[in-house]
Amino acid sequence: MIKTQHPQFNLKFAQPRDAGLVVEYMQKLGIYQKMRDKIIAEKEEMEKILSEKRGEAVFGEYDGKTVAFAYFYNNSSAFIGQRGMFIDGFYVDEKMRYKGLGKIMMAFLSHLAIQKGCKRLEWGCLDWNEPSIKFYKNLGAYCVDNMRIYRFAPDILKKVAAEFQG
Repeated sequence: MIKTQHPQFNLKFAQPRDAGLVVEYMQKLGIYQKMRDKIIAEKEEMEKILSEKRGEAVFGEYDGKTVAFAYFYNNSSAFIGQRGMFIDGFYVDEKMRYKGLGKIMMAFLSHLAIQKGCKRLEWGCLDWNEPSIKFYKNLGAYCVDNMRIYRFAPDILKKVAAEFQG
């Protein structure tokens, strides 16, 4: 348990046995983002990811009840030659928003990134999500708006990989 400056709010790192709760919070995030159908993570795969330390999660607990969540992993950029940390999921239960808990979590994640030798902390935010954009900007974040992220879905990944003649 990680104590915070808020007497009722503490943080704890997810363990592999918490994989189901990680998936549950990603599903909550998917509902909020109006893209629940895109959240296809499964407990078994998440357990493996957490066990192998390929990703980490932290839960925010208010009076012993989980009310917030962040999933993140380390990355690096050859473009700028720096290590970083990427937040892939960040969610505070709706009834617990505007109490400073998200700010505490972002402060913790920033502290953790520095401890890990990272020079930057990054995340994505949907362009319609004005409350979150305001929250991030109030913390001093800026938007890297000159880049779009592209992705191969699993079926296309396999199709493109099949073209390799190695």
